[in-house]
Amino acid sequence: MFLFAGEAWPYLLIFGGATVVTWLLCWCVAPYVFLILTLFTAFFFRDPYRKVTLGAGHAVSPADGKVQAIEDIDHDEFIGGPAKKISIFLSIFNVHINRAPTAGKVVYKSYRAGKMLPAYKSHASDENERATIGIEGSYGRVLVHQITGLIARRIVTNANVGDNLKQGERFGLIKFGSCTELIIPASAEVTVALGDKVKGGVSVIARFAK
Repeated sequence: MFLFAGEAWPYLLIFGGATVVTWLLCWCVAPYVFLILTLFTAFFFRDPYRKVTLGAGHAVSPADGKVQAIEDIDHDEFIGGPAKKISIFLSIFNVHINRAPTAGKVVYKSYRAGKMLPAYKSHASDENERATIGIEGSYGRVLVHQITGLIARRIVTNANVGDNLKQGERFGLIKFGSCTELIIPASAEVTVALGDKVKGGVSVIARFAK
């Protein structure tokens, strides 16, 4: 079953209304242009049902897309030591809903204004607009970065500090192309490789040390 993210409705009402009005006014090309925009908006903001791969000992992908980088981090302040970063690139054709990789409590949230570099660039993470949530669960802490891209202009983060998230629960989205990063403790095992395609809430991308 396909649903739409709530953020879609203003666009759908505007483009859908414009389609009807221009059709009634018998404008030649305009109705088709607005119809295409309506269909594209519905496609982009789709929020399909996902059967979440539940398990306290692993992290599921926070987004749909393709694994574009796996890196070691010498020290991450939130994690409290060495960490690993998994970067997932989302094209405009991917589902753009972000999901909690683990169950736990949101204990950190931040936002940083920045540039709009292409999300696939290696330095986009450091320079682009970014929102972050930190989750503390039974296997420790994880960070999720929502990073804008060249086309993406707005990050939506619905989770707030103090919220308890279920694994795979929707917590936000990034509009029109982006990158999502998961930061995990260095002791965790990454279970994906570069180029792998992943699905938010379904694909297991890391396992935590016992």
